[in-house]
Amino acid sequence: MTRRSILVTGGAGYIGSHVLLQLVAAGERVVVLDDLSTGFADAVLGAELSVGNVADQALVARLLRGHEVDTVLHFAARTIVPESVADPLRYYANNTCATRNLLECCRDAGVAQIVFSSSAAVYGTPPGGIAREDTPAAPINPYGSSKLMSEWMLRDLAAAGGPRYVALRYFNVAGCDPAGRIGQSTAHATLLFKVACEAALGKRGALSIFGTDYPTPDGTGVRDYIHVDDLARAHLDALRYLRAGGASTTLNCGYGHGYSVREVLAAVGRAHGAPVRCVECPRRAGDPASLVAESAQIRTTLGWRPRHDDLDFIARTALAWEKKLSG
Repeated sequence: MTRRSILVTGGAGYIGSHVLLQLVAAGERVVVLDDLSTGFADAVLGAELSVGNVADQALVARLLRGHEVDTVLHFAARTIVPESVADPLRYYANNTCATRNLLECCRDAGVAQIVFSSSAAVYGTPPGGIAREDTPAAPINPYGSSKLMSEWMLRDLAAAGGPRYVALRYFNVAGCDPAGRIGQSTAHATLLFKVACEAALGKRGALSIFGTDYPTPDGTGVRDYIHVDDLARAHLDALRYLRAGGASTTLNCGYGHGYSVREVLAAVGRAHGAPVRCVECPRRAGDPASLVAESAQIRTTLGWRPRHDDLDFIARTALAWEKKLSG
């Protein structure tokens, strides 16, 4: 009988837990590995949680064998760009070296396929602020470099007969489960929507806008914001693609258009019914002026179709979760 269990690393975190919800709803057998450094045990709904680190090869090997895993969805990573600039070795250890150890275990256990959580940060500052999958990778911070190195390892291992893979290069993930079951709960989070909602509800002081002199329409950074529910469904689409024998590939995961920081703050203000207090600050190291996906390929390859491409919907779900945390 074909093995069909799935190991989700980082499944207690923001994105991993949203993917887990959809896997469980689809009837998949799932086990989660998370060290709970930024994730939450109560976000793991419908699956067994093993508390530990991806770098622990003995633990990973036991999970792969004990649960007869044939698929790994790999989310576990550090993800804060300024932190990566200040402490690059932490990012190469947690993201790159730990992924190398995971891949060795996957190879030895005969894992068939991997869906990898990569990042648009691998592109750095693409010409015109638009990134296609064939845009040369040129990361400008250690976070992006750590993800690109992991992509290279996946590519080379697959070429040597290892697992086939889909690497999804996320753009800016935002929003929360529309049903309000889980959301972005990390303390001291840096994601713009999360910070804006906290500022709107008085959980923190005025929001800092890092850079108002970029060559963008309103001077603030422009990003392609994708609702986490749409991003999660892309992982299930990738899983179906691989199970059907799809070749290894790397795909952008974004909506294909961007919004500025000021536009995001305006959307959160509309959801809240009052403006979000903000202060203007100098640019932050490692931030490009604009980063937007060319996203035709994921739609063609996986048949992925977003359902929540609406800035106000993203803001409403993010704010609803923040209010729930306050309750």
